[in-house]
Amino acid sequence: MIDKIVSTPAEALADVRDGATVMIGGFGTAGLPDELVEALIDQGARDLTVVNNNAGNGDGGLAALIGAGRVRKIVCSFPRQVDSWHFDRAYREGRIELELVPQGNLAERIRAAGAGIGGFFTPTGYGTALAEGKETRFLDGRWQVFETPLHADVALIKAERGDRFGNLTYRMTARNFGPIMAMAARCTVATVHELVEPGALDPEGVVTPGIFVQRVVPVPRRATGAGGFAKSA
Repeated sequence: MIDKIVSTPAEALADVRDGATVMIGGFGTAGLPDELVEALIDQGARDLTVVNNNAGNGDGGLAALIGAGRVRKIVCSFPRQVDSWHFDRAYREGRIELELVPQGNLAERIRAAGAGIGGFFTPTGYGTALAEGKETRFLDGRWQVFETPLHADVALIKAERGDRFGNLTYRMTARNFGPIMAMAARCTVATVHELVEPGALDPEGVVTPGIFVQRVVPVPRRATGAGGFAKSA
């Protein structure tokens, strides 16, 4: 019987090794799998390469992982914002490497990994420092830059509903990078707020099929903050 349910985030991440490449879903805090990131901090893996939309917010989540000195390199689109002080400090002190990737390129590089595509040409980044050292060609009337796929050892994503097969649905914008990251990693770990019986999810509404998910961790929804908004989407 297929059963991908894992009881706790700690159990789900116990085998993450030092030096692993870890994709973490979320757009800012929307869809960030907080429980999994916290478990990764407690687990202790070091020298990680992290792929995410940004470089963390405030003192929690990805920012806390960076603050703990666990991240050797980050691949992201928005490394600096008003509350990215942990990344700022680590970068200025030379403790973290940054690979800056335009957001569309980031999404397509992740998608390419999941689709088995060896690379693609895009005009985005041509003529800038982001194209240095990369192959360029004149295609379709304009210069384009060759980008390679982004693979990961582990993807940490947050879903809304799921079953023991690993089929997932998402809550509104919390969907963001989750589906493509699930396809690009050797092992995908997903939290779900609602665990349902097989067959309860409308097949037409399943966003991430279970074939791309190896571990499902049920977690309760976190308490709401001021104004009734959930602290984590």
